[in-house]
Amino acid sequence: MDTREAASRWRETWERCWRTHEPEEIVALYAEGALFQSHPFRDAQSPREYIEPTLADETSAQCEFGEAIVDGDRAAVEWRAETKLRDGGAEELAGVSLLRFDPAGLVVEQRDFWTLG
Repeated sequence: MDTREAASRWRETWERCWRTHEPEEIVALYAEGALFQSHPFRDAQSPREYIEPTLADETSAQCEFGEAIVDGDRAAVEWRAETKLRDGGAEELAGVSLLRFDPAGLVVEQRDFWTLG
């Protein structure tokens, strides 16, 4: 799969499934053993270990993902989100995901850089 196509699929799936809190389609975007680092100061973990509990902690999310900037097997995607949390809190986030894809179009590495508004 072409990297631009893979990045577009990643962006569209994350945007749709984050809003509906459906982790399985998001997790399916990642290759077995993929590196997932959700923030520069956090340890890497598996995509499932991050995605499932994060979505479970939210009651709603409004998010928007920009077009990918692609170079070779890598892509960068800007995103923004406003989430409501189960504990009654809310978060406004803005970030960039740096992605690397395998030839099948699955993510093998994701490093996120984000901040709270």
